[in-house]
Amino acid sequence: MTLFETLKDRCRPEWEAYIRHEFVEKLGEGTLPIDVFRDYLIQDFHFLVQFARANALAAFKSRTLADITAAHQATGAIIAETGLHLRLTERWGIPRAELEAAAEKQATVAYTRYVLDAGMSGDLLDLHVALAPCTIGYAEIGALLQPRLADHGDVSGSGSGDGVGRDVAEHPYGEWIAEYSGEEFTAASAAAIAQLDQLAAGGLSDQRLDELTEVFSTATRLEADFWQQALDSVG
Repeated sequence: MTLFETLKDRCRPEWEAYIRHEFVEKLGEGTLPIDVFRDYLIQDFHFLVQFARANALAAFKSRTLADITAAHQATGAIIAETGLHLRLTERWGIPRAELEAAAEKQATVAYTRYVLDAGMSGDLLDLHVALAPCTIGYAEIGALLQPRLADHGDVSGSGSGDGVGRDVAEHPYGEWIAEYSGEEFTAASAAAIAQLDQLAAGGLSDQRLDELTEVFSTATRLEADFWQQALDSVG
């Protein structure tokens, strides 16, 4: 069993509350209010900026060229991921200047700074465990939601004429689901799982595993709070 699976099993209630949160369920159904999704995207943009910083910290914390390279690649992937947010927010009339000027909300600050603190006060493994609910969890959520696309379009896979599958184009959040269920993000998630095992090579004491479980549990709960923050944005 991978370290990720071990941590997930130890934190099963928190994990299920995160990946099956009301926000996620409504997003998959296509019933999530647009204003809620817009608020989420704005905050997630700032979230990704802080996660780029966290991966830069991972490079600093690294002791091998392989780990430095992985941190560099992860930083680049996060920067590329912001492109999705910029496309969607621009499509909905939110200019980039407004996006960047928006204040970070409490749940955004709580999780991102927790991750940075875990990295600063701990080692590289602590940092990657704190990142895992995002780097690995989003791929799991994408895989859970991907079948929902067929409920809104042509399951035969015929295109919409603009390079986007009809099922993606007809689901209100199809582009988001396609991003996180796609091959690129899935491969990045698998790499993150493998890196956790590499960093834990040689075994972990019971005390160390308990410490990592606490980090993972806290990070997972803070991710769920991030979903809830978006739901609470619209009265």
